[in-house]
Amino acid sequence: MAEIIQRDGTWAFDGDTVRITPGLHRSVPLFRQTYGEIAVPLAAVSGIVLEPERRRGRLRLRLCEGADPLLQATCGRLPDAADPYRLTVDADRTGVAEYVAEEIRRALLLDRIPKEPAKAYLLPGPPVPVSVRTSDGTVSFDGTRVRIDWADTSERVKRATGPRIISMGDLVQVEWLPHTGHEDGSLRFVTRETEFSKLPPEKDPYALDLWGSARRDLLTALVAAAVTARLPHPSTRAASGNGDLPSRAPVPPPACDHHDVLLRRLRELGRLHHDGVLTDEEFARTKAAVLRGF
Repeated sequence: MAEIIQRDGTWAFDGDTVRITPGLHRSVPLFRQTYGEIAVPLAAVSGIVLEPERRRGRLRLRLCEGADPLLQATCGRLPDAADPYRLTVDADRTGVAEYVAEEIRRALLLDRIPKEPAKAYLLPGPPVPVSVRTSDGTVSFDGTRVRIDWADTSERVKRATGPRIISMGDLVQVEWLPHTGHEDGSLRFVTRETEFSKLPPEKDPYALDLWGSARRDLLTALVAAAVTARLPHPSTRAASGNGDLPSRAPVPPPACDHHDVLLRRLRELGRLHHDGVLTDEEFARTKAAVLRGF
């Protein structure tokens, strides 16, 4: 067993699995503490490096492309401090860090682990159900559907559409951008009907506009990763030849059991359009989204 314990967290390698446990110190980001322990199989590892510095160094675990739904969903946009595959190492523990890195490298050579992209996710992603409250609303995922409940501070156009419920059968992919504190972020759920929508996040009824607490909004990456883990793996796009996802069985539209609610929401959208809040294109797209929701 090769192990290093730091304030930032603990990495332990038993020859088959790198077990990453976040530290409990207040300096450890909320995202990593919430994500919890991660068990990385050796087959998902492409390499490991130790980046020494004068006072502190960093261990970085490199994963094979397509092995982890979290990395797939965030596309390398996670801030360094929130990256669970990065460990801050005190200068006096550099020798231990190098020993752990060398043990992992040796195991990769002995097991002849290939470095090509993975053809399936080798990590499960965050457990479900998962729910995150953001500046724009609360997003929840139970493993089969996504639900967005808008906040009082959301744009009127979003509140007029009511709660957004998206089944896995309708989803194509998830697009996530972090809220950095300097620029707003977003979490957008792309369906076949909205794949080419150009609505900005603040008006898109399929997107959360992340503009509040950057620390809290970063937790939306957990939802993005949990959904991504249950979507077809990216390798299936290449297998289809033209970059498209495999065809899915059509999902029947939900029955219109709430006629009065539908009429109220359409009237509200009409007022927003008349008042100039929505352009013609935005009104048409949002109206279509409301109708699909019923």
